[in-house]
Amino acid sequence: MATTAHPRVKMELYHQVQAFYAKQMQLMDDGDVEPWAETFTADATIANNANPAPATGRELILKVARKLAADVVSRGVQHRHWTGMLVVTEDSADQVRTQLYAMVAEIPAGGEARLWRSTFCRDTLVRGAGGWQVARRVVTHDDIQGSRSEEQA
Repeated sequence: MATTAHPRVKMELYHQVQAFYAKQMQLMDDGDVEPWAETFTADATIANNANPAPATGRELILKVARKLAADVVSRGVQHRHWTGMLVVTEDSADQVRTQLYAMVAEIPAGGEARLWRSTFCRDTLVRGAGGWQVARRVVTHDDIQGSRSEEQA
């Protein structure tokens, strides 16, 4: 079995990135879409293999997030993101690339949790005055044929 070597990063940087994702995912799960959108650069891009065109720019990303949050509320469910298997590659002091798995549990009011979505995420994070922000995100939904396509990179 082939393995890919990743350069080691300092634990402090790794923990900063982990903390960034914890904050970002909890903001979305709590429906706090405005502060969640601020975790993206003004010209950020989110692409995924479930949609034909990427969302570019914080304003469009916020619009999509508002729609998703409203859908969760209207269906009476709670989403909880769980991220893991984080790989951080440092490009410079102010830019890193990450790879991680993101699972989303969906919990109906009074019901049992179920796995709603399983994804593989690749981000480019840049350090700004307020901390890390996503400049580019590529999400691959595992249930879509041809996932992990390099065309999305």
